[in-house]
Amino acid sequence: MALTHFDAAGRAAMVDVSAKDETSRTATARGRIVMQPATLALIRDGRAGKGDVLGIARIAGIMAAKKTSELIPLCHPLMISKVTVDLEPEGEDAVAIEATVKLSGRTGVEMEALTAVTVAALTVYDMVKAVDRSMRIEDVRLVHKAGGKSGEFRGE
Repeated sequence: MALTHFDAAGRAAMVDVSAKDETSRTATARGRIVMQPATLALIRDGRAGKGDVLGIARIAGIMAAKKTSELIPLCHPLMISKVTVDLEPEGEDAVAIEATVKLSGRTGVEMEALTAVTVAALTVYDMVKAVDRSMRIEDVRLVHKAGGKSGEFRGE
């Protein structure tokens, strides 16, 4: 399989999607941020000094999905139809994050979903780093992709 983001001379190039059909496309990504149990308790109880950690991280993830082409050099600017970002406490020491992005267009939204998860996790980190600098962002991955020429992908 050839890499699509390089031209014949091996230089980075944006893929030409003008000949592709517009189809419904969806991508879902997941990840998590692991922290000290006391840090998650602060978040759950609404006692974090900077405010509603999960609510603000949700908005940050949505905003990030919309700005992906400004962050990842060869991503196309897209007219996204919908972005959902869900953050839920997981066990006693983590927050699980899931983002789904949808559009009708000529290119997929995998990068937008992955960016949403990553920026949501970074926002959680930023909001509570004063009490826990040992947090780890883990397992960021694409779990589902539908639409387009390559068809459906299901990950774990």
